Amino acid sequence: MSGTNPPADACEIPAVTDAAACALPGAAPAAPGRTWVGPNQQERFGLLRRAKSVAIVGASNNPARASFFVATYLLSSTAYDVYLVNPREKEILGQPVYASLADLPVVPDVVDVFRRHDDLPGVAQEAIDVGASALWLQLGSWNEDAAALAEAAGLSVVMDRCIKIEHARFHGGLHLAGFDTGVISSRRQLLSR
Repeated sequence: MSGTNPPADACEIPAVTDAAACALPGAAPAAPGRTWVGPNQQERFGLLRRAKSVAIVGASNNPARASFFVATYLLSSTAYDVYLVNPREKEILGQPVYASLADLPVVPDVVDVFRRHDDLPGVAQEAIDVGASALWLQLGSWNEDAAALAEAAGLSVVMDRCIKIEHARFHGGLHLAGFDTGVISSRRQLLSR
C-alpha cells in the first residue's frame, strides 16, 4: 500500500459550469427561449378543484384527435360542465358545439385550448374578453405571448400539460408516468368541485 494520500480536493464534487452536464443521457435539451414558469403541482390541483366548467376550444368530432379523447374523459369522468367550441361543428358526443367562447351560455372557469401555435394569443384574448379564470394550453402547446397576455389580465395559465392527465393523476386514476394505476380503494376521492 502506498503511503501517499490523494489531495484533499479529490473527493469534492466538481463545480457544474454547464447545466447540460446534469442532464440525463439521451435527454432532450431544455427548449431554448422558454422563460415562463407555470404553476406547480399544488397550484394546478387547486385550479382544477376550484373549476366548475371547462370550455374546450378546438374540439373535434374525430375520435383520433386528442381533443375528442379529452372531451370524452371530461364528460364521462368528471363533474365539470363541459362546453365544446368549434365554428365548423354543430354537435360532438351528443353535446352542442358553440362557434366561439363569446357564444357560450356561461363564463367558463377553464379554457382548454387545442389550436395551432399562431392562434394561441387570439384565443387567450377571447378567454380574457369572456372573463374566464384560467387558460390551459394542451401538451405540445407553448406560447409565451399568450401566457403573458392572459396573466396580465389575471388569468391562471397552464401550458404544455394535458388537463385529462392532470385531473386523472390528482384523482387517483393515473400513475405519474401516465398509465392507469388499476388501484381500487375505499378511500374517498376528492371531487373536482
